[in-house]
Amino acid sequence: MFDLLIRGERVVTPHGVGPWEIAIKDGVIAALGAPGTLASQATRVIDAGRGVVMPGGIDPHVHCAWYIPPMRPGDPPGTSGPPEQVSRAALWGGTTTLIDFAACKPDREGDESSSQSVRDALEARDKDWAGKCYCDYAYHVMLRGKVPPATIAELREAVQAGYATVKIFTTDITPSRAGRMIRFGEIWEIFKVLAREGGLAVIHAEDDDIVRHMYAKLFAENRTGFEHMAEVHNALSEDLSFRRIIRLAENVEGMALYMMHVSAASGVQAIAESRARGYPIYGETLHQYLLYTEEDYRKPNGQIYHTYPSLKSKRDQQGLWDGLQHGSLHCVGTDEVCCNLSVKVRGNRIDDTTGGNSGVEPRVAVIYTETVEKRGYPLEKFVDVVSTNAARILGLYPRKGAIAVGSDADIVVLDTSKRRTVRAQELHETDYTPWEGKEVSAWPSVTVLRGKVMVADGKFHGDLKDGRYLKRKIADTIRARHTKESV
Repeated sequence: MFDLLIRGERVVTPHGVGPWEIAIKDGVIAALGAPGTLASQATRVIDAGRGVVMPGGIDPHVHCAWYIPPMRPGDPPGTSGPPEQVSRAALWGGTTTLIDFAACKPDREGDESSSQSVRDALEARDKDWAGKCYCDYAYHVMLRGKVPPATIAELREAVQAGYATVKIFTTDITPSRAGRMIRFGEIWEIFKVLAREGGLAVIHAEDDDIVRHMYAKLFAENRTGFEHMAEVHNALSEDLSFRRIIRLAENVEGMALYMMHVSAASGVQAIAESRARGYPIYGETLHQYLLYTEEDYRKPNGQIYHTYPSLKSKRDQQGLWDGLQHGSLHCVGTDEVCCNLSVKVRGNRIDDTTGGNSGVEPRVAVIYTETVEKRGYPLEKFVDVVSTNAARILGLYPRKGAIAVGSDADIVVLDTSKRRTVRAQELHETDYTPWEGKEVSAWPSVTVLRGKVMVADGKFHGDLKDGRYLKRKIADTIRARHTKESV
């Protein structure tokens, strides 16, 4: 007997959309059958009808239990919502896997003993996550500041142990965050190790000279309100930094890149040009970049729409949609930083506004509405950008991101029969949402994690023992030079 069977008329599989019965046994998909062939062999049956049955969503970019620095003297530091809080909201919203960061403490100039080993950073992050997450999860290793040779050498062991992606900053982002940017000589050495060992670099790319110049310029002109944020974290900065990091990577044999939170048309163009040369580079954008622009900073509590890099122009926004449509952008994440509204809006200047967003729960529904309903995307394309592409690129496929025999039974049923208005009071994350008042045309009615029904009938059935860490290996096909048909 199968433990669970899910049947529906619109099941999204790697081979297309159609009517299927999905049989689940011991947490994995054991069989796919034509309608009426498997249901009699199952202990429990869920009938999705005309709802969309899809693999569980994957958010490749979240920050749980994350230090929120005091942006002004006298302000207390904070911490973003813990995995327990965010993973619960994720499952309500149809996301079954989160990828966060394990950050190594940077080396103080000239004092390598002050740096933190990669292993210690991973063990420290496990204390935040292990036994405290309802869904499955993984980490990107994050390097910051001056990275000593010993830490770079440790990346070999980390990649081989299943920690396959490494986060790199090309800017300090804000004046208060000095020590994040990694110099290009050290990035070069990191790239050599990742290329040799089969890893992938995930990049926050902004031109630090431009960013610093614009902070100084706007302060000198007394234009310090956060509504000017797009002038600091501007499209030129993205263009320059993307092209420089791409040029460096293209000169390291076997290297591949994943560009995080692409926010400008110039970034999309840089990725597209590199991909046209056959280079294995992939792009991630965020749902707030796709739906909000710099004009939204001028709304009441406009900080709620902000993350770093900033929102940009309508032209840039259209460039992101074009990139998603034509394959230069592959994934839509959130840059999740779950905090209360009072924390999100307490900063109101270009140098003290809190980044990130509380957005993990509405992500799947918002992107379905914007892609399938409003822009006519096929269901397969929608599933790619909220789940499958992240699994393929970041080393989880086909365990995750697919409804296929042998894959983990992470399955979501989207109810498309009625519209819903997003309200913070009806969500499970925090006391605000940047999507307040937005009408969506679908919402998850059932979420299954490795065969266990986590959400159904308006009730949550998860346990903190359910979440598992996912070790990853980047597929050779992702790291290889590609053709137009590649992911």
